[in-house]
Amino acid sequence: MTEQTTDRSGARATTPGSPAPVIHEGLPTQLPDIDPDETTDWLESFDQLVDERGRERARYVMLRLLEKARELNVGVPALRSTDYINTIPPEREPWFPGDEDVERRIRAFIRWNAAVMVSDANRPGLEVGGHIATYQSAASLYEVGFNHFFRGKDHPGGGDQIYIQGHGSPGIYARAFLEGRLTEEQLLRFRQEVQHGVGQGLSSYPHPRLMPEFWEFPTVSMGLTGINSIYQARFNRYLQNRGIKDTSQQHVWAFLGDGEMAEPESLGAIRIAAREELDNLTWVINCNLQQLDGPVLGNGKIIQELESNFRGAGWNVIKVIWGREWDELLARDVDGVLVNQMNRTPDGAFQTFSVEDGAYNREHFFGADPRLRKMVEHMSDRQIEKLPRGGHDYRKVYAAFDAASKHTGQPTVILAHTIKGWTIEALEGKNATHQMKKLKLDDLKKFRDRLYLPMSDRDIEEAYETTGAAPFFHPGEDSPEIEYMMERRRQLGGSIPRRTIRAKSLILPGKDMYAELKQGSGKNKVATTMATVRLLKDWMKDPNIGQRIVPIAPDEYRTFGMDSMFPSAKVYDPAGQQYESVDRKLLLAYKQSAQGQLLHEGISEAGAMASATAAGSAYSTQGEHMIPFYIFYSMFGFQRTGDSIWAMADQLARGFLIGATAGRTTLTGEGLQHADGHSPLLAATNPAVVHYDPAFAYEVAHIMESGLQRMYGESEAHPHGEDVIFYMTVYNEPVSQPKEPDDVDVDGILRGMHQVTVADGDGPRVRLMASGVGYPWIADAARILREDWGVQADLWSVTSWNELARNATAAEEWNLLHPGESPRTAYVADRLGGSDAPVVAVSDYMRAVPLQIARWVPADYRVLGADGFGFADTRPAARRFFHIDAQSVVVQALQALADAGQVERAQVEKAFAQYRIDDPTAVKDVKQEGGDA
Repeated sequence: MTEQTTDRSGARATTPGSPAPVIHEGLPTQLPDIDPDETTDWLESFDQLVDERGRERARYVMLRLLEKARELNVGVPALRSTDYINTIPPEREPWFPGDEDVERRIRAFIRWNAAVMVSDANRPGLEVGGHIATYQSAASLYEVGFNHFFRGKDHPGGGDQIYIQGHGSPGIYARAFLEGRLTEEQLLRFRQEVQHGVGQGLSSYPHPRLMPEFWEFPTVSMGLTGINSIYQARFNRYLQNRGIKDTSQQHVWAFLGDGEMAEPESLGAIRIAAREELDNLTWVINCNLQQLDGPVLGNGKIIQELESNFRGAGWNVIKVIWGREWDELLARDVDGVLVNQMNRTPDGAFQTFSVEDGAYNREHFFGADPRLRKMVEHMSDRQIEKLPRGGHDYRKVYAAFDAASKHTGQPTVILAHTIKGWTIEALEGKNATHQMKKLKLDDLKKFRDRLYLPMSDRDIEEAYETTGAAPFFHPGEDSPEIEYMMERRRQLGGSIPRRTIRAKSLILPGKDMYAELKQGSGKNKVATTMATVRLLKDWMKDPNIGQRIVPIAPDEYRTFGMDSMFPSAKVYDPAGQQYESVDRKLLLAYKQSAQGQLLHEGISEAGAMASATAAGSAYSTQGEHMIPFYIFYSMFGFQRTGDSIWAMADQLARGFLIGATAGRTTLTGEGLQHADGHSPLLAATNPAVVHYDPAFAYEVAHIMESGLQRMYGESEAHPHGEDVIFYMTVYNEPVSQPKEPDDVDVDGILRGMHQVTVADGDGPRVRLMASGVGYPWIADAARILREDWGVQADLWSVTSWNELARNATAAEEWNLLHPGESPRTAYVADRLGGSDAPVVAVSDYMRAVPLQIARWVPADYRVLGADGFGFADTRPAARRFFHIDAQSVVVQALQALADAGQVERAQVEKAFAQYRIDDPTAVKDVKQEGGDA
């Protein structure tokens, strides 16, 4: 092993011949130097070139060498990052229009109250957690925005959309307290949302569902802020281009952390923003160099790495790294030695420098070169210690925000260098900062002194000793600071964040809209996917809601038979169509338009969900009802994007999610990863999702009509519509669609089950239940039971196992809370009561889906399901393998009757042997109808 030493910069040095640490575009690389003498010759030659021919000539030669390296496949990466200095030089900084002293005091008040709120929430006996350090590092970033850039709902242009970093919520609450929007009592109830009364406390993070008049966008964790903000900005342009709303003055601001950028979703869609030239979007990344447990890139440089990523994707990048006190030093850096030291110092070292004193910084950062030492010889150790990071310098941040808001043709990312826990001595820059949630008495006093707050030791001590909590600070409503901040918000359109509902009511289609689906398919066979798409097309023709429907698909319009929409509705593209389509001579030619209605997301379910969220919440964010209709392979819905659907629910968005090609045995040619046998269970975990699994086209009609009414209609309980999401699973398998019965039980369809047929013959009786594509199996099973075994079967179509289970658990909860009143019963128990005939349930999902209602079925209840992984084969073979086909239902029904003593056990054995339900080869010659997707 080679001997390692530490150089005066604090970075690792090595003996000759050992790997030399190099940081390129933020990435650490260990490069073995196999010939140090040759390396020295090259470096000295380059020094001579710079000295004799100048920097311009040296730059030209370097670029030619890079070009030659690529030509020879040497593998040198492209140059996508700039020096580790501010993008905007001092001479280009704009005039700062505010009162910096007043705004500094406002920040101090907010910093104090934010930290005290979290610390108080962790007093003994409460200890509900919280995060102090994140907001302290980002306070200047937010306050520049609040005082100068973020437009509120009352702004003539419609207001901006602001995505607040989740862990920064205490600072936002603290500002709202100064503005009079929140009380001191509410601050004391941070993270206590029910014990003082539902809605009387403050949610931990930005949760619109929990605080529907305050927060607009859920942002904490999961990395969804990035992708959702991009598609929000894109949807704003969609509304503009389609003539629905003028969004030209609206801007989307998203605050993220540098550690958060490790989430794949954070960077996964940045090319979309660049490709569509979303200059109405600005990301502000708080680069405090720390994640939860330590540095983001201790050996590298996260700001440089992110700059490379964003520049490579086509974004405008603005780095805010150093505060104004560094300007003089950089101006004196005539030979670039300071910039070189900044470039080569890794983040781990900068983190160390942030917690050490000035003497340590003088020795380990400036002491590496005599020219650096001379550069700061006039400065005291204290002055060196206080050299600030750019993200804490109000003027530097203002310059970046101003440049971002004026930039055209590209989205902008601001990379702001900060220190986590800034201004709190006990927290600043320490690895454990994220987990430090409680400030001790001495910590509070030091923090007070750092902020120059007019609070005495006695004030703090009395509050701390009496309640275990520190006091909040408010300078008074008539103070210059409060008057200043309130006037700034008045000028910018009102306080934010604020969620409002301003959308005008929609006129929904009448009953005639649904008549066609209720007529059945006659001699033809129609899949429920096709029935659903047919109704969607009719909706899009409606004069009242047609233009408000937002069809969304991830590169699967043709799969779902929606290509007929291309010529009329067209695919949305802000650039229109600048080429002649290869299928332009065909009737169903692919057509793009800046006014297009169809959102074609490519192979990106995550992007499609982000669009659905933006569209589904437009009634609140934009004051315009929009109706997202997102259709996808059901397997790729909840399984792949469950976090996004959860966030969509938190954002109180509405709309239709259509899980097409549903079921474990319908999309048989595709195999294991395309076979959905469990999405209803995943849907059941989301309280806002109403799931239906219809068997018939007329059920589809009633379900979609109900969805429109519940989400976009008005009722006494929900005057602005209900905050739910309709998830409907439909199938690609063609089946005979019956005409709607005259006595159809619409209430039963919507509540989860309705009886389709009642057997009228003699003999033992069973009741068969199925959902979706499983209904033809029980219909065939009923025929076999009647003709071959003398058994009569009543048939039930279960449109929602989930809704039946929710109804039942709701009844039990009501009974628990009303012990003195007549108990309520589950709907499924009411419908199946009055008979002791066995019940056999089957679906194209795993058994756990129908088993949700087992507790409330008042009879012997047997369940068949497609448990296990899917695979590629014919539908008959797959259903025989899983024992869910008609013959399997027959054997199960006979077994239940035998257990009840109503048929001989020998009958069960005979049926089992006759149908060979344990042998998929028995159906190898059975033809299937309808192709794969």
